Amino acid sequence: MGCGSDCVDACRSGWGIRCRFPIVEPDYGHTKLRLSKEGLEAIQRINTPIAAVSVIGPYRSGKSFLLNQLLSLSCNKGFGVGHMRDTKTKGIWVWGTPVEIDVDGSKVSVLYLDTEGFESIGKSNVYDDRIFALAAVLSSVLVYNLPETIREADISRLSFAVELAEEFYGRVKGQDVAFEPAKLLWLIQRDFLQGKSVQQMVDEALQRVPNSNGDKYIDEVNQIRDSLAVMGDNSTAFSMPQPHLQRTKLCDMEDQELDPLYVERRDALKQLVASMIKPKLVQGRTLNGKEFVSFLGQILEALNKGEIPSTGSLVEVFNKGILERCLTLYTEKMERVSLPVSVDKLQQVHDLAEDEARKLFDKQHFGKHYAAQSFLNLDEEMKKVFRSFGLANEYQSSKLCEARFSECEDKMDHLQALKLPSMAKFNAVFLHCNQSFEMECVGPAKGGYEHRMSKMLARSSALFIREYNNKLFNWLVAFSLIMVVIGRFIIKLFLLEIAAWVMFIFLETYTRLFWSSDSLYYNPVWHIIVSSWETIVYSPVLDLDSLTTLFLSRWAIPIVIMLSFLAIYWRCIGIRSRIGRSLLPLYRGSYRSSSRARTD
Repeated sequence: MGCGSDCVDACRSGWGIRCRFPIVEPDYGHTKLRLSKEGLEAIQRINTPIAAVSVIGPYRSGKSFLLNQLLSLSCNKGFGVGHMRDTKTKGIWVWGTPVEIDVDGSKVSVLYLDTEGFESIGKSNVYDDRIFALAAVLSSVLVYNLPETIREADISRLSFAVELAEEFYGRVKGQDVAFEPAKLLWLIQRDFLQGKSVQQMVDEALQRVPNSNGDKYIDEVNQIRDSLAVMGDNSTAFSMPQPHLQRTKLCDMEDQELDPLYVERRDALKQLVASMIKPKLVQGRTLNGKEFVSFLGQILEALNKGEIPSTGSLVEVFNKGILERCLTLYTEKMERVSLPVSVDKLQQVHDLAEDEARKLFDKQHFGKHYAAQSFLNLDEEMKKVFRSFGLANEYQSSKLCEARFSECEDKMDHLQALKLPSMAKFNAVFLHCNQSFEMECVGPAKGGYEHRMSKMLARSSALFIREYNNKLFNWLVAFSLIMVVIGRFIIKLFLLEIAAWVMFIFLETYTRLFWSSDSLYYNPVWHIIVSSWETIVYSPVLDLDSLTTLFLSRWAIPIVIMLSFLAIYWRCIGIRSRIGRSLLPLYRGSYRSSSRARTD
């Protein structure tokens, strides 16, 4: 039945050549399927919506001949018939020229698919299941070609179609449909139906079989029967007589040589198939050539997944896009949070976003029984995203808390270097630093940094208190000496000089004779001194240390130079005035009162 490389090349160049080519082929082990890319290139050129009609059935049941009849082709020009050619149909083949029909005012390209027969020698049942499943998913009309009667095995073969129907039928009206499984056409090729219609024959075959022994296989087939009965609106029964008694010569016969009743029923079958054709819908949209090939690849990948083809694999394929939308919604909700935040806050946002994503999935997902796995996949993906947000939150929290900790640490180090130490200023900065850290440091890293912060503040406080008393004592000693100089040489105020000497002697002598250096800091007199110092050095309005620092940084050198100049000037003017008074004569009497006689 091979088309030949020349025919395939011709079909690849366009749809004008009437030939057939494979679109799906078996792998080396004849257990799984693979795409035949050379044949798919021609399908990709179709721009109109596509519908597919597939014929399935047992090995050598006349599928290829039936397709040729539906296409009005001879065996030599159409699909090859098994007993006429050296090779048989392998995988799934398509007729090279799509039949264009009008469906509800729209142009539709119909592809006719020939499938490899069931139960042939050298194949596994799993391979047959894959062929059947792929045809059931791709097709708009699935012709189940059965010779003579309906067997238990034929009904069992429909288990996959039943699962597809149960999973994808019954969607809420107005919502997207993942895809519409093929309409099933029971085609019984039999001369006599014993006074029964073909529909009655199908209905009887679908009635439950008594199972008093509890046979598991009979139970499974009975469940399929029940489901097929529910699917009655989606299936049709049709009968055809044998075209001729000499079946091996059918390909050599013209229509006038065939049974007239067969020709009549064949033409009726053509009309019935044409009336059942609808363009293939996936996710609520029709498919053109490129989209059909892409859809075929997705389905084939799902059916090849695992050792046995499963409806669950198909459900995952159709729910893949919905999972992505739900995950995108969840991620967008999480990204609205400005990190870092507390663990409780992040968990709260996660719960709300997760709830909205699950509601969207419940509203749009496909599948009734197998959707649970897709739901678990969504839940796992959301957990992964949440973990990544958790890690980002920890990083941002550590970054922020480290910055606040470093700022407080720098402020504490700066307080240790105060030129005019002030306990009130230290306490004010300490309190502000602690409050700002508590307010601004948020997130999972806060607990660890709070411990570091408390240790750093305690260490800084102890160090400041220890250095505070020593610096204050040294400042008071220096202050007393400065007052001595000012009182003696500048202001020349004797009482100021005496008070400064008393203060100096008290600090240097009296404290050393009667108090230890530590006991001094607990003396009431020292507390009075400290209170006075704090009042002078720091208040909310005046910070003498900052003013001193500013003064020394900007005006110290100019003022020293100016004072030096004034001192030199004062010393020079003072010396000159004293020298002048000592050299000039002093007249104590007046010129007019002189008693000395004038001489001429």
